[in-house]
Amino acid sequence: MALEPPPRLVRALDETALAGDGWLAGLPAAAGEAVARRGLTVERVQVPGGRSSLVVLVRRPDGDPAVLKLAPPRARPESERAALAHWSGRGAVRLLEPAAQDGALLLERLHPDVSVRSLPEAKALLEAAGTLRRLWVEPPAGQVFETVAERTGRQAAAMRASADADPDVAPLVGAALAAREELLDAPPAPLLLHGTFRQSKVLSGERMPWLAVGPDPVVGESAFDLARLVRDRVEDLIAQASGAATTRRRIKRLAESLEVDQERLRGWTLFRAVESGVRALRVGRPKDAELLLEFAGWL
Repeated sequence: MALEPPPRLVRALDETALAGDGWLAGLPAAAGEAVARRGLTVERVQVPGGRSSLVVLVRRPDGDPAVLKLAPPRARPESERAALAHWSGRGAVRLLEPAAQDGALLLERLHPDVSVRSLPEAKALLEAAGTLRRLWVEPPAGQVFETVAERTGRQAAAMRASADADPDVAPLVGAALAAREELLDAPPAPLLLHGTFRQSKVLSGERMPWLAVGPDPVVGESAFDLARLVRDRVEDLIAQASGAATTRRRIKRLAESLEVDQERLRGWTLFRAVESGVRALRVGRPKDAELLLEFAGWL
């Protein structure tokens, strides 16, 4: 069976200039070798799949279902492996193979087409928040993960460049960068965070009702992780006449339920929304950028 990357993955890698680095061209062969090395039987490639990796539904030699995931080095698959090993199935998909020379991840099979996003909004937020809480643990000793300060520092540099090129976004970028500086001045004790958490990253499982997948782990304060969840279903929020008020209530409710400082959550929500918005502009997704920047303006 040909293990070709889905169109969504190809488009996403084009946006980040990864399509031309050779990894994508060599992906079908690399996936075939990873399958053969483990004696796996391929069922199908997950479509539409993610924006940073190839996900293949497979069977192990004993017939048990599993998932084989291949991602480019820039997506930090070894960092994901280390975080999944540390969580050891607590709140997250279970890692079935502690180490691999080819960088592929062999994972517990969940229900890839059923995420908490399929639930009504209030229930989805509740289940997602409960899953996220289980992931917030002390980082493993001796393991080096990227910090929130480091990750947002790289993002801040790109945001400044965007503001210089487009004066229309400069006020929001300025507010977001000021919020970041204040938040990094005296942060709470650092925890291991998912890094890219949102409703679509929480899938139905057999072992537990809901488990997180696809982390890009980072070490920092919990409000940074929760901030991305605040804007889930942003298109629905923008369509509501009461969208701004609903967003403020969501921040309050999530902060209280997860014992996170409300103002710190608001600040990181602003930074992450503006960062995503200007990045969407930069890679040619103006509709996404418009939604995100309008949302950021409410904060």
